[in-house]
Amino acid sequence: MKELEKIYSPSEIEKKWYKHWEESKYFGATMDEGKKNYSIMIPPPNVTGILHMGHILNNSIQDTLIRYKRMSGYNTLWMPGMDHAGIATQNKVEKKLAEEGLTKEDLGRDKFIEETWKWKEKHGGIITSQLRKIGASLDWDRERFTMDEGLSQAVRDIFVKLYNDGLIYQGEYMVNWCPRCGTALADDEVEFEDQAGGFWHIRYQIKDSDEYLIIATTRPETMLGDVAIAVHPDDERYQKFIGKKAILPLVGREIDIVADKYVDMEFGTGALKITPAHDPNDFEIGNKFNLPIINVFTGDAKIVEGYGKYSGLDRFEARKAIAEDLKEQGFLVKFEPYSHNVGTCYRCHTAIEPRVSKQWFVKMKPLAEKALEVVRNGEVKIMPKRWEKVYYNWLENIRDWCISRQIWWGHRIPAWYGPDKKMFVAHNEEEAREQAKAFYGKDVELEQEQDVLDTWFSSALWPFSTLGWPQKTKELEMFYPTSTLVTGADILFFWVARMIMFGEYTQGEKPFSNVYLHGIVRDDLGRKMSKSLGNSPDPLDLIEKYGADAIRFTMLYNTSQGQDVHFSEKLLEMGRNFANKMWNVSRFVIMNLEGFDVTKVDKSKLKYELVDKWIFSRLNETAKNVADELDRFQLDEAAKSVYEFLRGDFCDWYVELAKIRLYNSEDEDSKTTAQYVLWTILEAGMRLLHPFMPFITEEIWQIIKTSGETVMLQEYPVCDEKVLDLEVEKSFAYIQEIVSSLRNIRAEAGISPAKFAKVVIKSSNENELKTIEENYKFITKLCNLEEIEYGKDVEKPAQSGFRVAKDSEVYMVLTGLLDIDAEVKKLEAQLEKVSKELEKMNAKLSNEKFTSKAPAHILERDRRIQKEYQDKYDKIMENIKELKGE
Repeated sequence: MKELEKIYSPSEIEKKWYKHWEESKYFGATMDEGKKNYSIMIPPPNVTGILHMGHILNNSIQDTLIRYKRMSGYNTLWMPGMDHAGIATQNKVEKKLAEEGLTKEDLGRDKFIEETWKWKEKHGGIITSQLRKIGASLDWDRERFTMDEGLSQAVRDIFVKLYNDGLIYQGEYMVNWCPRCGTALADDEVEFEDQAGGFWHIRYQIKDSDEYLIIATTRPETMLGDVAIAVHPDDERYQKFIGKKAILPLVGREIDIVADKYVDMEFGTGALKITPAHDPNDFEIGNKFNLPIINVFTGDAKIVEGYGKYSGLDRFEARKAIAEDLKEQGFLVKFEPYSHNVGTCYRCHTAIEPRVSKQWFVKMKPLAEKALEVVRNGEVKIMPKRWEKVYYNWLENIRDWCISRQIWWGHRIPAWYGPDKKMFVAHNEEEAREQAKAFYGKDVELEQEQDVLDTWFSSALWPFSTLGWPQKTKELEMFYPTSTLVTGADILFFWVARMIMFGEYTQGEKPFSNVYLHGIVRDDLGRKMSKSLGNSPDPLDLIEKYGADAIRFTMLYNTSQGQDVHFSEKLLEMGRNFANKMWNVSRFVIMNLEGFDVTKVDKSKLKYELVDKWIFSRLNETAKNVADELDRFQLDEAAKSVYEFLRGDFCDWYVELAKIRLYNSEDEDSKTTAQYVLWTILEAGMRLLHPFMPFITEEIWQIIKTSGETVMLQEYPVCDEKVLDLEVEKSFAYIQEIVSSLRNIRAEAGISPAKFAKVVIKSSNENELKTIEENYKFITKLCNLEEIEYGKDVEKPAQSGFRVAKDSEVYMVLTGLLDIDAEVKKLEAQLEKVSKELEKMNAKLSNEKFTSKAPAHILERDRRIQKEYQDKYDKIMENIKELKGE
């Protein structure tokens, strides 16, 4: 049997095995009719993306689940792919062009798209090579891209269907506009940031009067587009002004004064400036009163022509200039600093600008009804459950989705316009021409819509477009609905809800059964990781340093369902230490299997001891627990169960006890039994651990296997209920308690483990005495004992360390092991220190002046400290008496 290298080198092992796995097509989806199906669609990373700690967590969870199901006999598909990431990718290419002194307009649309595809081929998809480094067992032969031809066809098909069903419409509406990206954004693409600002209180003169109204605004630059002032109809301060006109400061335009119950009388001055072009609420009021819409900003948020010295100024420069002029001309009453939430673009974090423009929208309420129903009735399970309430709240109050974007990279909206702007929505230009010819009676020139679709529109089709829809493919039939979606809670609305809506709309059923929402990976101070904070480690550096297995296992072990992970590099030491422990123990086992052939073992000659029955029982109990925990998506608990079994039960106990039979037994059958059990548990342990730590388990399994090509295609351990034995586990737990007790006595007394000791165990429990008798050899060897005297009536020895184990009194004879005088002196020195602290605390708590004035929690704390000192004092005194034989 080949031996493992002395030193565990994860880097070499990981590169070797991933290459072999991928070349051998082990990740490929099987499509056997007799098997159950299990599928996961990867949340497609942006084509611009690179691996971060959130990806490590997300993909470690997915890979663990898919490997577990693959080993459990399912047809498994883990679908890989990437998202074209419209705005993000266009920004990257524009930045590259800027370095060359060019703009996208210099190239023109077609050439720019061509350049973007080139960029995608050259730089995009870095993350897919990085996912390989963490062992992601994705079916790479099926990799999809949201702008490949099949997915583009799916986008066009659903757009036409939605349009024909009256669920897509076009119109002039108020949208969120990013001046930096030059495009509309959906409501949920706006991120709010707390920013310092202020209230400018401005005097608006009433026409033909010396009276005026004071308006408080956070955005004085938008006043150039004011068309009215609104007050509450019941506000006694302003009733006399309703129906009159005011003069717009700096501009001189007459504006109406209207009454509307929307106005909050308590907020600000109770009078609102109405700017329908630049505020969504003002837009609604403007529509109600048929007010004009005056846009004062260009697409990049500069003041439009016609406003004198302000024209061409950036909005924030204009704010300063207008505020100064208002002050100089006597219109500014006062300024108050004020912090408020400002909407920013989720991509570039530029402050968004509400803007009225012609856009495309999806009617969401009809789609939301079914998406609400499937979660409410349990067809789709969201975990953790608390997110269901958030999901319901969003869908119950959903607004129509603005799906058009004023960029070039993306799915161009499949609508064409005739000479008179008559619109034809079609699957392709040829179909649009047929529609136009039928309408006009002749061939006409058509121009395609310039806008592209929101990236999330194509992402919403991901669970079925990747499987070949709109074609009726075998993959779609077998793997839709998919089984599990693993993603972050931050895209519950962007993506998850929309996939449910579109899945129900096109397929007539949910897109997945389970939605596992994991938390955010934060630093150890609880901050979100970011480059700007410098708290975001490069996962590739960590993989090189610790190994992918160690990082995967650490992340899984420390991530409770739905909770954020507070990550520090220090955490990874646990995963690395575990990997090293498994390597070293496996190396030991393999060295001691020299000449052993498990296939030739005569099982009738095997002599099972209590420890053998115990480890088999624990293996099966662990297999049961792990399967249950993985099925319930409690991956941290599953990782802990595997760890406790392999690191604790197997390495710390079974292997140590097996050494006694391997080295000291003259009984060949006993040695063979130990070898057989070591091999069996190690082989099963590698299968048990494989979904969590795929690389190291493959390396070890390949050496000890008897058949098969790869551990990832072996059967996952299944609990054999007949092997579970609670009485055996109870008996062995008793031995563990005795051993731990004796080791603790040695440690506390400072006695070297190398010194032989005598032990007395007194118990009236027959089962405990029988367990000692049957395992006498193991206990004496593990604890380095000369002898154990045990029974119901044995006498307690003088000068002994004492512990209780179950119903037994456990004594270690200290006579001859200790320098009694030295130990007594050491304890007396400790006693003196404790005595002084105890006297101080007693004096403090007997001082009525202190106790009458001290807060309750301080008194409670001090009394607790007093008790701790008293207990310590009593224990030391007892030990001194014990040593002196008093």
